[in-house]
Amino acid sequence: MDLGLKGKLAVITGGSVGIGLAVAEGLAAEGASVLITARGQERVHAEAARIGATWGVEAHGVAADVATAQGCAKIVTAAAQLGGAHILINNAGTGSNETIAEADDAKWQYYWDLHVMAAVRLARGLVPQMKIHNWGAIIHNASICAVQPLWYEPIYNTTKAALMMFSKTLANEVVGDNIRVNTINPGLVLTPDWIKTAKQLAGEDGYEAHLQGVADEAGGMKRFATPEELANFFVFLCSDRASYSTGSTYFVDGGWLRTV
Repeated sequence: MDLGLKGKLAVITGGSVGIGLAVAEGLAAEGASVLITARGQERVHAEAARIGATWGVEAHGVAADVATAQGCAKIVTAAAQLGGAHILINNAGTGSNETIAEADDAKWQYYWDLHVMAAVRLARGLVPQMKIHNWGAIIHNASICAVQPLWYEPIYNTTKAALMMFSKTLANEVVGDNIRVNTINPGLVLTPDWIKTAKQLAGEDGYEAHLQGVADEAGGMKRFATPEELANFFVFLCSDRASYSTGSTYFVDGGWLRTV
């Protein structure tokens, strides 16, 4: 199936590892050019070079912190120099661990900048580029926690819920410009962060059993998705095969969500 993505420029934040890297690889496999961003300069450039060599596409890496205005501006400038973005994957983010009573203002502000303001700033900078192309696709990687919160990460829950609302609002604003905006709310995805945390909690010999316990508690399919499984859905939503989809939120969670 030709997804019509050949030659499109895709900007993927948090693109050097985990879900973001899998999405970048999936888009490159469809012939899209990719601009991946992450804070670590050595890794982001190495992964961009590997993607370009593997799939024979134009691939670039930009070291930037999307939690800052300067980092977002650097990404916007890089995309413009490459002819302008067609696709934006707002993926950069991380979980939190706190109580509302104990978390200070600085922690709330950091996650707000990372999960919400990054999306706002990149939309302001990249939507005009998409308008020039008269074609665009924006996908926000939020979380099942946006609607089904986990007790130990109130800041993550709150900022991901705000990202979901921003996505809907942006979709309404640009629907007349042939730019589609959607949200994906993943469930359990086996990223390096999950494995690292599991090893810290249960050790090298016990981490797999720990992860299975997490999956069993979630219910549904009782397993983690691979980053590639989630990336397949991202790639489809970017394509013209999803041409009537905008302003929507999709749960890719293996049946974890407990409501309809």
